[in-house]
Amino acid sequence: MKYYIIAGEASGDLHGSNLMKALYEEDATAEIRFWGGDLMQNVGGTLVKHYRELAFMGFAEVVMNLKTILNNIKFCKADIEKFNPDVIIFIDYPGFNMRIAKWAKARGIKTHYYIAPQIWAWKENRIKAVKRDFDKLFVILPFEKDFFEVKHHFKVDFVGHPLIDAIHHREKTNEVTFRKENNLDDKPIIAILPGSRKQEISKMLSVMLSIVDDFSDYQFVIAGAPSQDYHFYEQFLTNKNVKFISNKTYDLLSVARAALVTSGTATLETALFKVPEVVCYKGGYISYQIAKRIITLKYISLVNLIMDEEVVTELIQDKCNTKNLRKELSKLLEEKHRNALLEKYNQLETKLGGIGASKKTAKFIINDLK
Repeated sequence: MKYYIIAGEASGDLHGSNLMKALYEEDATAEIRFWGGDLMQNVGGTLVKHYRELAFMGFAEVVMNLKTILNNIKFCKADIEKFNPDVIIFIDYPGFNMRIAKWAKARGIKTHYYIAPQIWAWKENRIKAVKRDFDKLFVILPFEKDFFEVKHHFKVDFVGHPLIDAIHHREKTNEVTFRKENNLDDKPIIAILPGSRKQEISKMLSVMLSIVDDFSDYQFVIAGAPSQDYHFYEQFLTNKNVKFISNKTYDLLSVARAALVTSGTATLETALFKVPEVVCYKGGYISYQIAKRIITLKYISLVNLIMDEEVVTELIQDKCNTKNLRKELSKLLEEKHRNALLEKYNQLETKLGGIGASKKTAKFIINDLK
């Protein structure tokens, strides 16, 4: 069968690659064409457009790049018509994917959404479009099943979180080798995950690095995003106690003592690696003011949302400053606080449903097509 997959971000590339592996295992005749990144390309199939060309963040930036976005939508529709897939699998990236789904469903093409849009966070009125435009919805967070089925009477399949698969199946990191290959010394490591887009990296790294001199017994290591090259990060590497590695975030988390993490999927990844973290977020003034008025969630990190309590500290906007970062990181390095947090992480992993999300989703998709 022919599968067309659309993933528009780094996290979608990761989950898309694991789903593709499962589809190839379950369907020996699978033909896959996709929008994604390097991880999906390494699995096989045909890459149409890389997510680096699609990453626009915040209300203001979307407006500024509207022409490019509309051209991408037009190109995507034409490419789908030419490929004539049995199903389109949408992975997160709702602003783009929901437009394509509406068009595709009207033309009788099967539409499956893997990693459902987070309409429980904002734009809940999108539920009408979800019901209208998607044949199947695969959710990865435990509270989403009740949200869709109980509150909105739309049947979904809870498949568990694909990050557990990604972490469980990866090759274990040899810490000695990792330190040697990346010119790291023997000091404990504080991982810095500033995001994947230039705008958020620029906003986050300066404040994250402002506390480096207060923790001289540790070394700070920036996790470079695969979508950005080294030259972009050079401007931030002015302290000898700050190191940089690119596209090795999981290796870094597997050996880190603590982490400073920009809000997003990385907050959950860090927790699943059992690394104590402080969650940080600073947005553009206009985008933040708009978001603050339309998003009514108690928390911004997936860890706290899933647990429905403040497991990890969130420093948002003005609270994300040197004084608060110094205070919260110091607490994470205390053994008593650290042990309590790790116990909460274990509870979190249990809630997420264990391994097998990619395989479950692939089987659901293929069975539906049959």
